[in-house]
Amino acid sequence: MPIFARRLFFSVILAATPAFAAQAAPAIDAAQLSAGEKVFAQCKACHAIEKGKADGVGPNLYGVYGSKAGAHSATFKYSAAMKASGQTWNDATLNSFLLAPMKAVPGTKMTYGGVKDDAKRAALVYYLKIKSAE
Repeated sequence: MPIFARRLFFSVILAATPAFAAQAAPAIDAAQLSAGEKVFAQCKACHAIEKGKADGVGPNLYGVYGSKAGAHSATFKYSAAMKASGQTWNDATLNSFLLAPMKAVPGTKMTYGGVKDDAKRAALVYYLKIKSAE
Protein backbone atom coordinates (compact mmCIF):
# COMPACT_ATOMS: atom_id res chain seq x y z
CA MET A 1 0.00 0.00 0.00
CA PRO A 2 1.51 3.39 -0.94
CA ILE A 3 2.41 5.71 1.97
CA PHE A 4 -0.31 8.22 1.01
CA ALA A 5 -2.97 5.50 1.10
CA ARG A 6 -1.71 4.24 4.49
CA ARG A 7 -1.82 7.74 5.97
CA LEU A 8 -5.33 8.29 4.64
CA PHE A 9 -6.47 4.90 5.95
CA PHE A 10 -5.09 5.55 9.46
CA SER A 11 -6.46 9.11 9.49
CA VAL A 12 -9.96 7.79 8.76
CA ILE A 13 -9.64 5.03 11.38
CA LEU A 14 -8.37 7.41 14.08
CA ALA A 15 -11.05 10.00 13.34
CA ALA A 16 -13.76 7.34 13.63
CA THR A 17 -12.37 6.03 16.93
CA PRO A 18 -14.25 7.59 19.89
CA ALA A 19 -11.05 8.21 21.87
CA PHE A 20 -9.71 10.39 19.05
CA ALA A 21 -12.93 11.99 17.89
CA ALA A 22 -13.71 15.56 18.89
CA GLN A 23 -15.34 15.68 22.30
CA ALA A 24 -18.63 17.53 22.66
CA ALA A 25 -18.96 20.07 25.43
CA PRO A 26 -20.50 18.59 28.57
CA ALA A 27 -24.22 19.11 28.94
CA ILE A 28 -25.32 21.92 31.22
CA ASP A 29 -27.04 20.78 34.40
CA ALA A 30 -30.20 22.89 34.15
CA ALA A 31 -31.31 22.18 37.72
CA GLN A 32 -27.93 23.18 39.17
CA LEU A 33 -27.83 26.29 36.97
CA SER A 34 -31.32 27.30 38.12
CA ALA A 35 -30.38 26.74 41.77
CA GLY A 36 -27.28 28.86 41.29
CA GLU A 37 -29.28 31.63 39.66
CA LYS A 38 -31.57 31.71 42.71
CA VAL A 39 -28.57 32.04 45.03
CA PHE A 40 -27.06 34.73 42.78
CA ALA A 41 -30.22 36.81 43.26
CA GLN A 42 -28.78 38.04 46.57
CA CYS A 43 -25.47 38.90 44.84
CA LYS A 44 -27.26 41.19 42.38
CA ALA A 45 -27.41 43.93 45.01
CA CYS A 46 -23.69 44.51 44.34
CA HIS A 47 -22.74 42.50 41.23
CA ALA A 48 -23.86 42.15 37.62
CA ILE A 49 -23.02 39.07 35.56
CA GLU A 50 -24.04 40.21 32.09
CA LYS A 51 -21.42 40.95 29.44
CA GLY A 52 -20.82 44.66 29.04
CA LYS A 53 -22.66 45.76 32.17
CA ALA A 54 -20.92 48.26 34.41
CA ASP A 55 -19.44 47.41 37.77
CA GLY A 56 -21.62 48.11 40.77
CA VAL A 57 -20.64 48.17 44.41
CA GLY A 58 -18.69 45.04 43.40
CA PRO A 59 -17.19 44.13 40.04
CA ASN A 60 -19.23 42.72 37.17
CA LEU A 61 -18.70 38.96 37.44
CA TYR A 62 -19.16 38.11 33.77
CA GLY A 63 -16.14 36.01 32.79
CA VAL A 64 -14.79 35.87 36.34
CA TYR A 65 -14.27 32.09 36.32
CA GLY A 66 -10.67 31.41 35.35
CA SER A 67 -9.55 35.00 35.86
CA LYS A 68 -7.00 36.33 38.36
CA ALA A 69 -8.43 37.74 41.59
CA GLY A 70 -8.14 41.51 41.70
CA ALA A 71 -7.63 41.82 37.96
CA HIS A 72 -10.88 40.64 36.36
CA SER A 73 -12.48 44.05 35.85
CA ALA A 74 -10.36 46.82 34.38
CA THR A 75 -12.59 49.47 35.96
CA PHE A 76 -13.23 48.14 39.48
CA LYS A 77 -11.07 49.42 42.36
CA TYR A 78 -10.06 46.15 44.06
CA SER A 79 -8.58 46.09 47.54
CA ALA A 80 -4.83 45.66 47.86
CA ALA A 81 -5.54 42.34 49.62
CA MET A 82 -7.52 41.02 46.65
CA LYS A 83 -4.85 42.10 44.18
CA ALA A 84 -2.13 40.46 46.30
CA SER A 85 -4.05 37.23 46.91
CA GLY A 86 -2.55 35.53 43.85
CA GLN A 87 -5.69 33.44 43.38
CA THR A 88 -7.24 32.35 40.12
CA TRP A 89 -10.99 31.91 40.36
CA ASN A 90 -11.86 28.23 39.96
CA ASP A 91 -14.15 25.79 41.78
CA ALA A 92 -11.93 25.56 44.88
CA THR A 93 -11.06 29.25 45.25
CA LEU A 94 -14.61 30.43 44.59
CA ASN A 95 -15.96 27.87 47.06
CA SER A 96 -13.56 29.06 49.76
CA PHE A 97 -14.17 32.74 49.06
CA LEU A 98 -17.95 32.41 48.90
CA LEU A 99 -17.99 30.46 52.17
CA ALA A 100 -16.24 33.25 54.08
CA PRO A 101 -14.92 36.12 51.95
CA MET A 102 -13.15 37.99 54.74
CA LYS A 103 -11.47 34.83 55.98
CA ALA A 104 -10.42 33.67 52.50
CA VAL A 105 -8.96 37.08 51.59
CA PRO A 106 -8.38 39.12 54.76
CA GLY A 107 -8.72 42.79 53.84
CA THR A 108 -11.18 42.26 50.99
CA LYS A 109 -13.77 44.99 50.45
CA MET A 110 -16.48 42.32 50.25
CA THR A 111 -18.09 42.41 53.67
CA TYR A 112 -20.72 39.78 52.81
CA GLY A 113 -20.89 37.00 55.43
CA GLY A 114 -20.78 34.16 52.91
CA VAL A 115 -22.98 31.33 51.68
CA LYS A 116 -22.92 28.77 54.49
CA ASP A 117 -25.08 26.10 52.84
CA ASP A 118 -22.78 23.74 50.89
CA ALA A 119 -25.37 22.87 48.23
CA LYS A 120 -26.29 26.50 47.60
CA ARG A 121 -22.64 27.50 47.44
CA ALA A 122 -21.87 24.68 44.98
CA ALA A 123 -24.79 25.81 42.83
CA LEU A 124 -23.53 29.41 42.93
CA VAL A 125 -20.02 28.36 41.88
CA TYR A 126 -21.54 26.32 39.04
CA TYR A 127 -23.66 29.30 37.97
CA LEU A 128 -20.63 31.62 37.94
CA LYS A 129 -18.68 29.06 35.93
CA ILE A 130 -21.38 28.60 33.29
CA LYS A 131 -22.27 32.29 33.04
CA SER A 132 -18.57 33.16 32.67
CA ALA A 133 -18.37 30.97 29.58
CA GLU A 134 -21.44 32.32 27.76
